[in-house]
Amino acid sequence: MLPSFSPADDPGPDFGALVRRVGLAAPPVDVSADPNAITHGTTCIAVRYADGVVMAGDRRATSGNWISHRTIEKVFPADRYSGVAIAGAAGPAVEMVRLFQLQLEHYEKVEGSHLSLEGKANQLSQMIRNHLPAAMSGMAVVPIFAGYDLKRGVGRLFQYDITGGRYEESDYAATGSGSMHAATVTKLGFRPGLTRDEAVDLAIHALWQAADEDSATGGPDLIRKIFPVIATITAQGFQRLGDEELEERSRALISEIEERRGVTS
Repeated sequence: MLPSFSPADDPGPDFGALVRRVGLAAPPVDVSADPNAITHGTTCIAVRYADGVVMAGDRRATSGNWISHRTIEKVFPADRYSGVAIAGAAGPAVEMVRLFQLQLEHYEKVEGSHLSLEGKANQLSQMIRNHLPAAMSGMAVVPIFAGYDLKRGVGRLFQYDITGGRYEESDYAATGSGSMHAATVTKLGFRPGLTRDEAVDLAIHALWQAADEDSATGGPDLIRKIFPVIATITAQGFQRLGDEELEERSRALISEIEERRGVTS
């Protein structure tokens, strides 16, 4: 049964505090499991472009040296104008995203307005910091947060560390086991004022190159029709790209790479 409150008993805008107040807080996380048995999500990136931000994540999850899932999703809407991309222990990461979504929805209903983008980034930072004991036991969650700032009229993106440290990036951000390779490709291909199509192609290329070097990152699978999850966040909100478009762009990238290498199909 859901708790109810009288008009004089304001539940407050903090959903986490409300959960603790009514005694619904989850039990402590058991961190005694074998780290190799924990499912981990891997590479995600975010890139600024002229109209906002592109967020992208590969679809592979691993448990040690095993591929545990081929179609995991790592890019989620936080609310209409922001999104989260996850890397690290998949279970706690997805749970954190769901709580974050509830927090933003709760704040909006109680306060009657959206939390600022800066406030959203700070809220996620606090959640990551609260997860630190589990992170120190091998269950780290290291997301990327991005959104469209309606007041400034620009896309913004934020990177984190396991302690909850929050760092705003001006051009791009990457996280996960393949982040070094993805970030290098993105750095080389980035320029101010990228169009939507250019930013999407750059994200696909970065993930493809990361998958070529990092076994925990999955590239486009043309046989199984598995493609990265990619979304744009603009003044029109969070919009996920369809698989048909991603397949077309992935095939074009592979053809371009084969042509450069002198490979004929």
